[in-house]
This record gives sequence, C-alpha cells and structure tokens, in this order.
Amino acid sequence: MNDRVRIELSNGIAEVVMSRPEAINGLDYDMFTGLVDAAKRIGRDRSVRAVILRGEGRGFCAGLDFKSWGRQRGRMLRSFMKWGVKKTNLYQEAAYCWRRLPVPVIAVVHGVCYGGGLQIALGADFRFATPDADLSIMEAKWGLIPDMSGSVTLRELLPMDQALRLTMTGERFSGTRAKELGLVTEVSDDPLAAARTLAGQIATRSPDAVALAKRLFHRSWTVSERRAFRIESALQLKLLLGGNHKEAVSANMEKRAPRFAPRSVN
Repeated sequence: MNDRVRIELSNGIAEVVMSRPEAINGLDYDMFTGLVDAAKRIGRDRSVRAVILRGEGRGFCAGLDFKSWGRQRGRMLRSFMKWGVKKTNLYQEAAYCWRRLPVPVIAVVHGVCYGGGLQIALGADFRFATPDADLSIMEAKWGLIPDMSGSVTLRELLPMDQALRLTMTGERFSGTRAKELGLVTEVSDDPLAAARTLAGQIATRSPDAVALAKRLFHRSWTVSERRAFRIESALQLKLLLGGNHKEAVSANMEKRAPRFAPRSVN
C-alpha cells in the first residue's frame, strides 16, 4: 500500500479510496501499484464481504497523469510488459484485478471519470454514478486507444458500434447518459449511500454463494450452453457440500438471521 490508495474497512465492507485529490486522482505509477496492492490485500482477507471503489475529492479519476509519464517514462514503459504466465500488465491489472476478487465490487463515480479512470470503473461489478458525472473514453484526445482491459469490459456492456463511436470520438457524456447506454448500473444523487446500501444487502447472504455467483457469470457469460451448464453444476455442488449453505437452510427453517462462517472459497 502507499499514500495514493487507502482501504477503509467496516463491518465486512472494504472501501478502496483513490486519494490524490489535488490531481483528481490522476493515474501515476504509485496509483497503479496502489490499486493492485489494495486488491491483493482484500483478496487475502476472507472477512471482506464487498468492496466499494471510489475517488476522493472532486472526481472519481481524471485518467492517466501525462506529466508523471514524462518524468517516469522508462519505468512506465517497462510496466507494459507481462511477466511469466500473467495475462495482464500493470495498467490492465489496475482495472481488471477487481474482476478477480471473490467479492462484489461497486464503483462510485462522481465528477470526472476519464480514460483509464473509466476503465477502472468498468472493472467493477456495479457502477453507481451521479446524474452529472462526466465520463469519457478520452484516449482518443491523446491519439491512443483503451489499453487497461477496456477491450474486454466495454464489449460486455456495449454493442460494437457504440463502443467504436465513444472510443473514436472521445465524446464526453453524463452519468444519466451512461445509464441509458448500459455503462452505469444506477444513477443517484448520493451514489456512495446507494453503494453502501447494496453492499450491506449482499453482506447478509452467504459469502460462498456470493463469491461463486460472481465466478459463475464471469466464467459462463460468453461460453457455449454445454460449457455454461457444466460450470453451473460444478459450482452448485461445491456450495451444497459447504457449511454456509447448511447454515442458510437452518436459518431459514428456524426463522432467524444466519450466522455465516468466513468465506471458504476464492
């Protein structure tokens, strides 16, 4: 962890806060590594039930800090490399690491959310935004393309023609428009409060069932029916043999609140 990103943990909900408000949480090397390290730390903590990802200050994230790129060009260029069997480089991992966590991740978007900042938000499972949030796939302004896992996360949410239009133009659009496009899950005047409500609701459910629900859809969404049904059955069998499923059944039969054990799956 570093001073760019902090984790606030309360009642099983981890709030990951990008904390560089003087630069609207612009992405420099330390911000990238801070995000990746935060996800690793949360992944090791089986008491965490949900994650809220947000930015401190005037906006969620203004995207890449080009001034820091100039000052750290060598290190930033080396970070495009992928080592060993890893699928992602540092920049892709800063956005996609949230998909690999066995808990739901809710991004809370306010103010600006540009370029890499938008790709980080797209890596979450849910996105709650203010109506006047200002979003853009802004790489076009700098003669670039999305390169922080956007090629995967955008295709999950948009038809290709819409993704191409937003990517080629760098058009800015509001939180309300993002909801119409399908890039945002919910629009709210207080998206942080709404995210905390959802996280609290999910935290009442079996942590194993929540983890495997996330795994189910991420593994089966684009595969064949045969493969999807096989994944369904394997994951369900794992749950049926677990203690948290038994506790959910007992709690329902006895009409009481369940007392779940910490998550047993990753």
